[in-house]
Amino acid sequence: MPSEKMLTVKDAILEALFEEMARDDRVCIIGEDVGVAGGVFGQTKGLFEKFGEARVVDTPISEPAIFGMTVGAAMAGLRPVVEVMFGDFITLVMDQLVNQAAKIHYMSAGGYTVPLVLRTAVGVGGNLGPQHSQSFHAWVAHVPGLKVVMPQSPADAKGLMKAAIRDNNPVVFIEDRTTYNVKGPIPDGDVIVPLGKANVVREGRDVTIVAVSRMVQIATKAADILAGEGIAVEIVDPRCIVPLDRETILASVRKTSRALVLDAGHLDYGITGEIAAIISEQAFDYLDAPVARLAAPNVLIPCNTALEPLIVPNEQQIAQKIREMLNA
Repeated sequence: MPSEKMLTVKDAILEALFEEMARDDRVCIIGEDVGVAGGVFGQTKGLFEKFGEARVVDTPISEPAIFGMTVGAAMAGLRPVVEVMFGDFITLVMDQLVNQAAKIHYMSAGGYTVPLVLRTAVGVGGNLGPQHSQSFHAWVAHVPGLKVVMPQSPADAKGLMKAAIRDNNPVVFIEDRTTYNVKGPIPDGDVIVPLGKANVVREGRDVTIVAVSRMVQIATKAADILAGEGIAVEIVDPRCIVPLDRETILASVRKTSRALVLDAGHLDYGITGEIAAIISEQAFDYLDAPVARLAAPNVLIPCNTALEPLIVPNEQQIAQKIREMLNA
C-alpha cells in the first residue's frame, strides 16, 4: 500500500503543478499575479522562484489577451495552465474558449491540438457579491470540445489536475474556493485520477445523492444526520461533469431507487437538470420516486452576510428533502 500525507485542496493542486512542471518543461503557468505574488489565494506560491519568469508568466489585466495567447502557446506545442482569477471572469474569454480552443482540433481535421488547462475559482462564501461568486460550469459544459473538471477532495484535486495537464484537449478546471482549506490524505507517487470517472464516496441502500464539487461535503453532513434515523445514503461525486460518468450514477440509482442531485450553481438550466434527465430517461423503471434537485435559487448572489448563506443548500435542507422522498 502506498503511504499517504495530509494536504489541503489548495496545496494538493499546487503540488500537482510543481510535479508536472518538473516532469515536463512544456508545462507553464500564465495569469494575473501568478508569479511574484504567488496567486491571490496563494495557489501558485513558490512556482515563480522554482521555475522562473519564462515558465511562470505574470500578465497584464486583460483576460481576452491572456487566453488568446494561451491558445496560441498550446497550438505551438506548450502545455499551459492559464488562470482566470474568478470564475465570473470567464465571460471575458468566451470567444477564445468557445469559438477557438474548443473547435480548433475539429476544424483543422486533427492537425492541431489545444492542450491547455483553464484554471478558475468559484464559490458562494466570503461576501464577494454577484460579480465574484458565480458558477458558470453549466455554460462551459454545454460546449462540445471542452472537458470540465470539478474536484472537491485533496487527492482528487491533485490527481485530476495532473490528468488535465496531460490531456490533449482544453480542460476547464473549476475549483470551489470554499474547499481550499479542506484537508485530506494524498497518496505518494505519480497518482493520476482519470477524467470522466465518478467516485462513490459513501455507500448506502436508501437513496443516491449525486453531489457536484463542494456539495459532496454538505451531502456527507446530511448523510450523517440521516444515518441516526436509520437512513443509509449513497453519495456519488461525478468529479468531472464533462465527460460525465453516467454508468456509475445510474448503477447507484438502480440500487437505491431514489435520487437527489445537488449543486451550488443555479437551479434553473443548470447541471442538476441534465443529471436528473439522464437518470429519469435511463433508470426510470428503477425509480420509486421522482428525481429531486436542490441548488441555488435563480437570484443574484448577495453580499449581505445574513443572506449569502441562504443561496447554497445546507445539510438540514438536504436531509428534509430526502425524508420527503422516502415518505412520498
